[in-house]
Amino acid sequence: MAAILPPAMLGIIGGGQLGRMFTIAAKTMGYRVTVLEPDPHSPAAAFADVHLCAPYGDATALQTLAGTCAAVTTEFENVDADAMRMLAKTTRVSPSGDCVAIAQDRIAEKAWIAKAGLPTAPYLALESAAALAAVSDDALAAYLPGILKTARLGYDGKGQQRVKTPAEARAAFADLGVACVLEKMLDLKLEVSAIVTRTSASQMAVFPLAENRHEGGILDVSIVPARIAAGLAASAQTMAQRLADELDYVGVLAVEFFVLGDDTLVVNEIAPRPHNSGHYTLTACVTDQFQQQVRALCGLLPGSTELMTPVVMVNLLGDVWGEDGRAPKWDVLAEAPNAQLYLYGKQEARKGRKMGHFNVMAATADAALEQAEALKDTL
Repeated sequence: MAAILPPAMLGIIGGGQLGRMFTIAAKTMGYRVTVLEPDPHSPAAAFADVHLCAPYGDATALQTLAGTCAAVTTEFENVDADAMRMLAKTTRVSPSGDCVAIAQDRIAEKAWIAKAGLPTAPYLALESAAALAAVSDDALAAYLPGILKTARLGYDGKGQQRVKTPAEARAAFADLGVACVLEKMLDLKLEVSAIVTRTSASQMAVFPLAENRHEGGILDVSIVPARIAAGLAASAQTMAQRLADELDYVGVLAVEFFVLGDDTLVVNEIAPRPHNSGHYTLTACVTDQFQQQVRALCGLLPGSTELMTPVVMVNLLGDVWGEDGRAPKWDVLAEAPNAQLYLYGKQEARKGRKMGHFNVMAATADAALEQAEALKDTL
């Protein structure tokens, strides 16, 4: 595969914060960028060379991407996989439409994880009301207490309901009204994620593991390096690479894991793109995850993933803004010389909306966490 070099035009479907950071990385590296995004005020539009302000599935806009871009990627997994396959007929696309389709569907995703020989939580695929009706209460009980998750379109805790009894599981399925996966709840110690960049089987790199904390189903804090045994962290990195190989994946792939009470790992889910838990790489690694996305898309060797300093990333949701829209006290972060603030350029702060993040670097992960929590409390 021939390398795509600057000043080639790269395309991205989606103009949110991940598209914004991809665009900044690509332009810093000398490329030009076309963003396909229906929001005229999207975070990525301010930095793009070309903004195709149209629906993601717009045929004319997709044809423009195919005709003007040397390669095309996406910032989210819920893009039309068939559109990605169509684009691949005339231009380079990463990740592939097939990989995107797998990541869009929890049932397909878990099947591929199993195919790679990796463990998941015990789960039951429920593709229809008839399928659920055919399952006895005793069979359902084997997966309870559990979490019923929609097979498609769930993220940040959306499309999920906790259930304790067969009756609750049946009622939750009727409420969600779509194909679901019932996952047994496990004895969790913590959650971690590994982000792997793969250009080919021989060209792969994985970032240091992040330890993740969530609030309300949304990532709150990432602590790097994850505070687990070195051997366990290495196992998670190896598992992420193994899954990328099994998928024949090209691009940046995030793999989320549960660390169980007995210090074993199970794969939770994957994301075929840079990930919120990888934002620490923007300040703490030799190469960040968005530069890796550019490099993989363009057929370049992955950059070094060396961690230069312990770091903690803190998400900034719209909840931090005042009810009157008043901005947080940014001077608190500005006066911390080892903290870096990233705002996403979104015009309206809403509860639960990701508005930005900040990274804190320190001599140890624990020291970075203590300072990061104190800074957030002061905002």
